[in-house]
Amino acid sequence: MSVYNSVDGHLFLPVLKTYLPILVFAFLGLTVGGIFAMLNHLLGPKKPARETSASRRQGDPYESGIPVEPTKGLRFGVTFYLIAMLFILFDIEVIFLYPIGVILKDADSVFVLGEMVTFVALLLVAFVYVWRKGALDWR
Repeated sequence: MSVYNSVDGHLFLPVLKTYLPILVFAFLGLTVGGIFAMLNHLLGPKKPARETSASRRQGDPYESGIPVEPTKGLRFGVTFYLIAMLFILFDIEVIFLYPIGVILKDADSVFVLGEMVTFVALLLVAFVYVWRKGALDWR
């Protein structure tokens, strides 16, 4: 659909004008991605003609010194999961403090400050309880 522009007397496509930045962005993204893929294919490492012991070792995944195929005796202890759960719990609770910190200046209320102090105090009580129970001791 074309529209006549009465200012300069030319026809133009308003829809194409609005989509032009998106089309340019898509073209540039595909072009840069294609160039990088081609450069990777041309300049990247090639497979050796015959497999050596070094090339077999380089192909194996390495995960922080832990064997990739675990033996039947390799199990994580309950302490690992307990500390992970406590970290997630306290981490999420601390995230709840961020919105309060953002609105605290504009709140002009002692009530908001009291809520925050109460929340931090309960968080501290829970942390001391977990600490005293020995849940944070790595065994």
